[in-house]
Amino acid sequence: MWFNLLLIFVPVAFFLEFTHASGTLVFIASALAILPLAGIMGRATEELAVKAGSTVGGLLNATFGNATELIIAFFALKAGKIEVVTASIIGSILGNLLLVLGLAVLLGGLRHKVQKFNVQSASTVASLLTISVVALLVPAVFDISARAVTGARAAVALDVRFSDAAAVVLIVLYVAYIVFTLVTHKELLSNADQQEEHEAKWSVPLALGVLAGSTVIVGFMSEFLVSGLDAASASLGLSQLFVGLIVIPIIGNAAEHAAAVTFALRNKMDLAMTIALGSTVQVALLVAPILVLMGLLLGQPMDLVVSPLELVAVVAAVLITNSVVRDGETNWLEGVLLLGVYVLIGLAVFFFPVT
Repeated sequence: MWFNLLLIFVPVAFFLEFTHASGTLVFIASALAILPLAGIMGRATEELAVKAGSTVGGLLNATFGNATELIIAFFALKAGKIEVVTASIIGSILGNLLLVLGLAVLLGGLRHKVQKFNVQSASTVASLLTISVVALLVPAVFDISARAVTGARAAVALDVRFSDAAAVVLIVLYVAYIVFTLVTHKELLSNADQQEEHEAKWSVPLALGVLAGSTVIVGFMSEFLVSGLDAASASLGLSQLFVGLIVIPIIGNAAEHAAAVTFALRNKMDLAMTIALGSTVQVALLVAPILVLMGLLLGQPMDLVVSPLELVAVVAAVLITNSVVRDGETNWLEGVLLLGVYVLIGLAVFFFPVT
């Protein structure tokens, strides 16, 4: 795959980092290196999933689906860049719902006039998307109420304590979702006509080795990416909010973008929906709470409180996605609508004043 040609940026990023080159160059090289590495991690996980069987394989895909984004966010959290981490969570949700799904629906719709998918499966995930909005709305309201009662300084501490407890609840909800889709109701939510046929081409030791190796390299690239973030933001004239909300999620989701669009072009809209919507649920109900708990362990307290702009963006994304998936079919115009909302949000973030 031509994407793998970008692996040349792995040694380039190491060279730039250890020769103390410009932070902007380090950031760009690391970002380009992460793109193919994310795809390789996904391929290794897919090979292991085929060997492990449908249930365990589904669990592997669900667990490692957003590993790249989690690794990048971990190093940003470790560096104390809480705003970037929070923005990357919101950006991943917006990217999956609006950019990934929008591209898949648009390009698939241009090739196939109308594309159908399992509406029951999509509706189940859409319900969880509503929970994702609630998971962001409640902490925001809690923060406003706490500030009115206790003042700003005390409210910050309460926000963290509330978010730590809420993180546990969200993880429980995600586990319940996995059990529902992979164990108790897997026959109800699957679509046999659109299952992707795939035979494992890698042995288990090879797949494990590739997964482990690529994860380690992604870790290095993520650390380099975060170290060059300030310099890149300043030299490129981008706010850290824009980098976190738009740039980092695109880097982490590049492999999923390609996969979803490929399946849509082949008229396998169920698989495209599974990638886009399933990844969104994982970010909101698993990745975000894991990062909150990691912050507790790392001494970098993090809460689930987001800005009004970010909250409105997520609500808008979930509303339009629900309207797209409710009838079980898509066309190219719906893809344009999804992408249009994403561009509007991107413009709002780009022009948002930096404090």
